[in-house]
Amino acid sequence: MTLDGTNTWVLAEPGSGAVAVVDPGPLDEQHLRAVISLVEERGARVTHTLLTHGHADHAEGAGRFAELTGTRVQAIGDGHDDLREGSVLHVGDLEVAVLATPGHTSDSVSFVLPADNTVLTGDTVLGRGTTVVAHPDGVLADYLASLRRLRSLTGSGAVTRILPGHGPTVDAADEAVAYYLRHRADRLDQVRAALAAGDTTADEVVERVYADVPREVWPAARLSVLAQIAYLPTSPDAAAVTDG
Repeated sequence: MTLDGTNTWVLAEPGSGAVAVVDPGPLDEQHLRAVISLVEERGARVTHTLLTHGHADHAEGAGRFAELTGTRVQAIGDGHDDLREGSVLHVGDLEVAVLATPGHTSDSVSFVLPADNTVLTGDTVLGRGTTVVAHPDGVLADYLASLRRLRSLTGSGAVTRILPGHGPTVDAADEAVAYYLRHRADRLDQVRAALAAGDTTADEVVERVYADVPREVWPAARLSVLAQIAYLPTSPDAAAVTDG
């Protein structure tokens, strides 16, 4: 589910003494201390601990990492220290713009690095494959809107590279986001067809629509199916589908 594992990103201007760390990852003391050692080897210190969202593979170790670095964990929210849509963080001279991209989860956020034409997407866009819309917290309508927001950046050339939460760096950013939008449209068509064929449970839809996907990822696919069914409230067949 995490491809090659969770990517922990270390962000800094060249030669800067200030560093932001995005998604410290699971509660793995060895990993957390390795990140700190990497920063210290640069003669720098961690000034910001940031989260793309609250799933444990990204955030479980964040509290401990903040304790080790004397920072506070910042994620999207309404609190005084929380991240907000449109705000800009200053990590030394590095600007990090906050872009709310809910859909995978309600608290998903991306970080835009204008100087590098780069965006960190967490699980909104992965380095390979596609992500799950984690129903009920994840909402497909929100996810599609977030993809369109990202497409407006990639389509204009403001963003040309994606640093994902899992998998390799994506250098063809616009092509990747366009593919994600097409993929979601295709999956919706497949779910509609499954409902029209008489499937009445989410599990039946998964068996039909995700037949070419390894069974170990079917539980995640089921969440996406439920999110797609919720997105199709006007369909009479969708209304008959249950969680069973």
